[in-house]
Amino acid sequence: MPTYSALTMLTGEEAARALAAAIERMQPEPIGVGVFEIEDGSGLWEVGSYFMEPPDEVMLEVLAVAFGARSFALSELPEIDWVAKVRRELSPVEAGRFFVFGSHDADKVPTDAGRVPLQIEATVAFGTGHHGTTLGCLRAFDRLLAAGERPARVADIGCGTAVLAMAAAATLPDALVIASDIDRVAVDVAEANVAINGLQGRVECLEAAGLDHPRLRAAAPYDLIFANILKGPLIELAPGIASQLATGGRSILSGLLAVQAEAVTAAYVAAGLCLQDRDDIGEWSTLVLQKS
Repeated sequence: MPTYSALTMLTGEEAARALAAAIERMQPEPIGVGVFEIEDGSGLWEVGSYFMEPPDEVMLEVLAVAFGARSFALSELPEIDWVAKVRRELSPVEAGRFFVFGSHDADKVPTDAGRVPLQIEATVAFGTGHHGTTLGCLRAFDRLLAAGERPARVADIGCGTAVLAMAAAATLPDALVIASDIDRVAVDVAEANVAINGLQGRVECLEAAGLDHPRLRAAAPYDLIFANILKGPLIELAPGIASQLATGGRSILSGLLAVQAEAVTAAYVAAGLCLQDRDDIGEWSTLVLQKS
């Protein structure tokens, strides 16, 4: 059965969320509505909605005019097994010692000493290692390990598939490792991946908004905090991450475009951290900062 998408853009978060709320009251009802900031400094927000039946095009045009949005772009999406498609198209990723793969590539896992295989299944959660942000974080962590760093307490904030938390658990057998995400589905995916990799009891998965969880606070201070999210949340979390880091502790940050790196760096420098490293992969940046 095909599904239908309706996408538009408009200026301002408040107007975008109000438009999304209006779409949710449409008939036929959408099966999902999302609001996303266009991370290019334009101030534009995208509102996307999905339907199991053809949406009411007249009503969508009325809503676009009412909220000052662009006309909706309507599409019929073919019935595709997206998980199977992703599995076919995603090849293994190598980031230093880390080898990230899906079950369909299990026969390609290297057996040489020192390599760390991490199995990640294609799911709705973010973080397969193919994106420049996750790849950048894994590379940055590999460089820290190569330099002899052995953090004893690690937090992965906005963990998605938990690939970063698992990388820490697999290479730091004595470390306390906590993975958290604001999305319950992501937490479920993280727990499943932890089990697939035989790391039960080594990675603690939590549902939390940022650092707002009693367990995260109780386990602080951390020697290493991963945060692979977006520019806005990264800047908002700067004081909290800085306060939860031990002296000398590091934070590996990504999820940001290269053009956003200076703004994110400035927020963390203002919170008491100093920039140690920056790695740009395509249009994406990864930052490594240390609490002095």
